Amino acid sequence: MEQHQSAGRRLIIVDDHEVVRAGLRILLKRWPSIEVVGEASTAAEGIELARKLAPDVVLMDMRLPDAPGVDACREICAMSPAPRVVFLTAFADEDAVMGAILAGADGYLLKEIGGEALVSAIEAVARGQSILDPGVTRSVLDGMRSMTLPAKRRTRSVPLSSQEQHVLALVAEGKTNKEIAAALGLSYKTVKNYLSNVFQKLQVSHRSQAAALFASQARR
Repeated sequence: MEQHQSAGRRLIIVDDHEVVRAGLRILLKRWPSIEVVGEASTAAEGIELARKLAPDVVLMDMRLPDAPGVDACREICAMSPAPRVVFLTAFADEDAVMGAILAGADGYLLKEIGGEALVSAIEAVARGQSILDPGVTRSVLDGMRSMTLPAKRRTRSVPLSSQEQHVLALVAEGKTNKEIAAALGLSYKTVKNYLSNVFQKLQVSHRSQAAALFASQARR
């Protein structure tokens, strides 16, 4: 973990791979508009570092050894003042992207991004913009379109049971089926059955769609 005096946008890197962190640090040194003020290898370290250093941007991986990146993102975004969070990851699936967006992330980038494009994205996010990698834009747009259910279909939906609501709430937090099973004291198969019922009742086919509907209902 390194700390430096900031000369531009203050940024911390959260990634469990030392080589990745070192590569990003060396790359970003070429741009004086960004200053790496800290590094962390776990979600817990990243949260603590964000709280201690109050960076402008947190650049983090989606999967960390101690907790999902979305969990860390949610805690960091709840800070005051809240740093902007950008995921830099190898995972381009729709559920991962939607989970990051629902957790409050301001950017989602794939690790094949070029150095100049990465810096531009970080600077844009620091200015208050939101950035989505072109490689995941299509899948997210398709998923969001399919979330727009006709009114008649929604009115015919069957109410969720209390346990189904608990399972869906954990899905919206970015939890995996295994993590949901552990949290609720259920078997993995039981969680899958609950989710199957939830999807059928909500008339959706993806976790991200169900999570988005849950989030929209929670905001009402």
